[in-house]
Amino acid sequence: MLEILFIGFLLGMRHAIESDHVAAVASLVTRSSSISESIRLGSVWGVGHTITLFIFGSAVMLLDNMIPEQIAMMLEFFVAIMLVVLGVDVLRRAMKKHLHFHAHQHQNGTVHFHAHTHINTTTHTNSDHEHRHPSTPFPMRALLVGIMHGMAGSAALIVLTLQSVHSFSMGLIYITLFGIGSIAGMALLSIAIILPLRHTSTRYNGLYQYLLMGIGTTTIFLGCSMMVGITNNGLFL
Repeated sequence: MLEILFIGFLLGMRHAIESDHVAAVASLVTRSSSISESIRLGSVWGVGHTITLFIFGSAVMLLDNMIPEQIAMMLEFFVAIMLVVLGVDVLRRAMKKHLHFHAHQHQNGTVHFHAHTHINTTTHTNSDHEHRHPSTPFPMRALLVGIMHGMAGSAALIVLTLQSVHSFSMGLIYITLFGIGSIAGMALLSIAIILPLRHTSTRYNGLYQYLLMGIGTTTIFLGCSMMVGITNNGLFL
């Protein structure tokens, strides 16, 4: 039994790095400004994922019934739409990342706003953008994305392994370890994503923009591919 529980933890870590999970969390991490915030985003995604595992896994064990295939495909289709939305959001922010609007007053008293970027500048004083840093709000978006991912595919994966668990309590322990594994795996993945983004954002602005565009484009492509595949499997038939 200990071996099964340990395998559950490892499967949770492995499950965290599936392509749609990586794409979604990469899109979320592009909003973060520090390693700690990125770890927080990845961990909260894992918490949302685990919440759904508990709900679906418990229901499956209590009712001894699988999720209908049509409903499972519909949930996966919603995840695909979510990926497209996340990817578009990354592209939108990438295009506006360095666009700033400032009030400008002429000698005759006329005041208007103008925009500029810092992409090709070599100097940038702190006085240009003095602002406060409010306390970081809870990353609700990451939680909701994790919950959605858990609804879409994790329940079926859990059910396959729960066949080896013969009691409800051990099943809950297994789900817990699987969830902890997914949290740990996604936290580590978030670090791997934010490190090159942080490095390029401060030294190689052009490359940083390309990385953001790449993340956004890949996320959109993956979401569209999932929608096509799910449709071809008979979702709307």
